[in-house]
Amino acid sequence: MERGQKEEEGGGGGGDAGGGPKYSWFTWFVVLALLGVWSSLAVVYFDIVDYDSVIARAKEFHMNFSEVLQGKLTAYDTDGDGDFDVEDAKVLLGLKEAGRAAVRDSPEETTAPQVLKSEETSEPVAETPELQENEPTSPEPPTAETVSESDLRPARDDEAAVPLPPAVEDDFVPDDPRGSVHPYEDEANTIDTTGVLVEEPPPQESVVEAGQYLASSKLSQEAEPGVEAEKQPEPEPEPEPEPQTETPKEAESVPESDGTAEKQAEEKLKEKAKKKKPKLFNKFDKTIKAEIDAAEKLRKKGKVEEALRAFETLVQKYPQSPRARYGKAQAEDDMAEKMRSNDMLQRAINTYREAAELPDVTPDLLKATLKRRAERQQFLGRMRGSLATLEKLVQLFPDDISLKNDLGVAHLLLGDNKGAKKVYEEVLAVSPGNGFAKVHYGFILKSENKIAESIPYLREGLESGEPGTDDGRFYFHLGDALQRVGDNSAYDWYELGHKRGHFASVWQRSLYNVNGLKAQPWWTPKETGYTDLVKTLERNWKTIRDEALAMMDQNTGVFIPEEENLREKGEWGQYTLWQQGRKVGNACEGVPKTCSLLEKYPEATGCKRGQIKFSVMQPGTHVWPHTGPTNCRLRMHLGLVIPKQGCKIRCTNQTREWEEGKVLIFDDSFEHEVWQDADSYRLIFIVDVWHPELTQYQRQTLSPI
Repeated sequence: MERGQKEEEGGGGGGDAGGGPKYSWFTWFVVLALLGVWSSLAVVYFDIVDYDSVIARAKEFHMNFSEVLQGKLTAYDTDGDGDFDVEDAKVLLGLKEAGRAAVRDSPEETTAPQVLKSEETSEPVAETPELQENEPTSPEPPTAETVSESDLRPARDDEAAVPLPPAVEDDFVPDDPRGSVHPYEDEANTIDTTGVLVEEPPPQESVVEAGQYLASSKLSQEAEPGVEAEKQPEPEPEPEPEPQTETPKEAESVPESDGTAEKQAEEKLKEKAKKKKPKLFNKFDKTIKAEIDAAEKLRKKGKVEEALRAFETLVQKYPQSPRARYGKAQAEDDMAEKMRSNDMLQRAINTYREAAELPDVTPDLLKATLKRRAERQQFLGRMRGSLATLEKLVQLFPDDISLKNDLGVAHLLLGDNKGAKKVYEEVLAVSPGNGFAKVHYGFILKSENKIAESIPYLREGLESGEPGTDDGRFYFHLGDALQRVGDNSAYDWYELGHKRGHFASVWQRSLYNVNGLKAQPWWTPKETGYTDLVKTLERNWKTIRDEALAMMDQNTGVFIPEEENLREKGEWGQYTLWQQGRKVGNACEGVPKTCSLLEKYPEATGCKRGQIKFSVMQPGTHVWPHTGPTNCRLRMHLGLVIPKQGCKIRCTNQTREWEEGKVLIFDDSFEHEVWQDADSYRLIFIVDVWHPELTQYQRQTLSPI
C-alpha cells in the first residue's frame, strides 16, 4: 500500500493504470511553452539570434497555439500587444523598460516625435553625415566591420522613427566647373614653356580674370597667356539638416486639416530633389563601392600618391569600371598639381577620355568626366581640343544650358566671336532670361562696337546675379559702354564693381593687379625712384624726337593705327619698340640711338606688362575715358612735338598738358582721357616701367601683358 502510494505520488503510472495518465496533454503544452519562453530569454541575453526572425517565429507559434496559451502567458506581456514576444523577454531580462499601453494618455504623445537617444548616455544621437549620405538605394548585406551593435538594435516601441534623407548613390561630389572652379577664372599657378608649372610668390596677384578672351592691353583687357584659376578644393558633401522635432505646443497650434505640414514636406522634397547628388556608380561599380570609396578617401585626404596607386590597382582589377577609371584620372590630376607637371596632367586628360568611352557610364559620370577634361585641356592651352570635348557634351546633353554656355566660352577663348555669338543666340532663344548668356552676348556686341545694343544685355545679365556674371570684366565693359553713350550711371556700376571687390576704386579699374602696391594717379620722378631714366630721356629728347620724325618722313606706315577701339574720333598711330619686355622685330633699326639709350634701363625694357613706343595723334582726335589692364606699371610720357594749345590729358579728376622735353608720369590703371584739338599733330614717346614697389622676383615671374 505504501509502495503503491509512493509510485502514484511519483507520477510513474502507466497508460493502462486505472484512472488514466497523471498529467494531461494540456499540461505538457504549458511545459513546452515555458521552455520556449526561457529559451527566448537565453538567446536575447546572449544576443545570438536575429531579433526579427525570432519575432516572426514567435508570432507563428502564437497563431497556432493562441487558444492554448490564452490566459497562461499574458502575465509576461509587458508591451500590451496581447502576446509574449522577444520585446517582452527583453523587459524580463532588464534590457528594456516596459512599454506604455497601446492607448496613449494624451494627444501630445502621438504628435510629438521623439529623438533617438543613446541607451548609455540618454543623449540625443545625431545622425552623422556619413550615415545620411552613404545609405545605398538598395539594401546591401552588412558586414561585421560595418555593422555596429546599435545598427543591430531594433527600434524601441517608445521611440518614434526619425526619417533619414533620401538615399544617394555615393558620397563623392565631382568637380563642377559651374561651381567653386569657373572654367575661365585664372589660376595663380602658371605654366612655363618647359612644361613645368611655375608658382608665383606672395603677394599674389589679385586677378579678376573671368575670361582670357575678355582682356586687352587697355580697354578690352588682353589675356595673360598661361594663367588659369587657382584650383579650389573639391566641395565636401553637405550633411542634410536633422529633422526638427515638433513641440507639443506647435502640434496643438497647427490644425490637422490645415495641410501646412504636407505642403512643407512637399517643398522640402522638391528642394532635396534639386540638390540631388549625381549618380556616378553603375550597377557593377556599386558592387565594388567599398574599394572605390577607400581609394577616394585617400585622395580627399591629400594622400595623392597612395590614392593614385589604389585607383591604378582598381583599374587593373576592374578595367570595365567607369568610376574607378574616373578616380584614377582625378588622382593623376591632383598629382599633376603637386608635381607641377604638364605631362602628368596630359595623362589625366587621356584617362578622363578613357573613362567616358567605357560602356555603361552613368549620364552624371559622363558629364562630370567630359566637363573636367575640357577644363584641363583649356588649362594646357588645348583650346581646340577643349572645344571638341564641349561640342560632344552638348550633343550628348542638348537640354543642359550650362554646357552650351561653356561651349560659347570655348569659342571666345579661341577668338571665335562669331561662333560664340551663334551659341549664345541659341541659348537666349530657349532661355531668354539666362544671365550668363546675356553678359557674354553683351560683351560680343560691344566688341563689335555695337555699344548701345550691348548695354541692356550686360546690365540685365549682371542684375540676374547668376553664377559667372559677377565678374569685373562685365562691370568694366558695361560702365565703358554707358560712358560712351553719355550715361553717368556708368559710375554707379563702377562703384558697385568696387564694392564687390573687382576694382581697387571707382577710378582705378585695372583687372590684373598685385595687392598692396602704392596707388596714386600722378607720380613725380623722385617718387618712382627712376630719376636716372627720367634725366636720360629729358636730356636726349631731341635725339629721340629726330629719329621718330625721320621714321615718320621715310615711311609713315611704321606707325600702326590704334586698334583697341579707344577712339571716339580722329587718327592715332603708334610705333612700338618693346612689347611685353621684348624688342619688336627690327623696329630698333630705324631708331638705333633711342634704343641704345634705353638698353641700360631694365625697369623699362624688361617690363613685361608694358610697352615702349612712339605715339602720334592728329588734330580732332578724342580718346574715350579708359583704364589700363594692370597696376604693376607706371607710364612715362616724354613730350617730343607738342602744339601750344589744344592737347591735354586727364587722369582721374586732374588734367595736365605735355611739354616738349619734359616727362609726365602717371598710373594708367586709373581712368584717363585724351583730347587733341590743336592745329597740328602731337608726338610723344611712351615708356612703361615696373611699379617701383614690385620685387625683383615678382618682375621675373609675373606673366606678360
